[in-house]
Amino acid sequence: MGEQDRGFHAERIQVSYWDELGNETVRNFAANLPEDEIPETIDSPSTGLPAGRDRNNPPSVAKLEPYKTHLAYVKERRTEKEAAELLEEALEQLRARRGSVTK
Repeated sequence: MGEQDRGFHAERIQVSYWDELGNETVRNFAANLPEDEIPETIDSPSTGLPAGRDRNNPPSVAKLEPYKTHLAYVKERRTEKEAAELLEEALEQLRARRGSVTK
């Protein structure tokens, strides 16, 4: 089986990327792709770290931010007073739907 059976095979180039731990990742790109469209950095599939094309100077992680929960994001946007008001409003709506409004 050759090109006649499988179709035309486009010319490709291989670009290597290295992360901080020295892991190499190879990506294939079309040979006619302009150089400025080939990414300078990618996320390493094995470590999740950024990987760059310069083996001797791989990119480092800019800043590690811990995972934030939904509640943490909400607390960044609301004060305790606003949270209490919103909670009270939501409880009033719930009580009204259930038919047990108390004032």
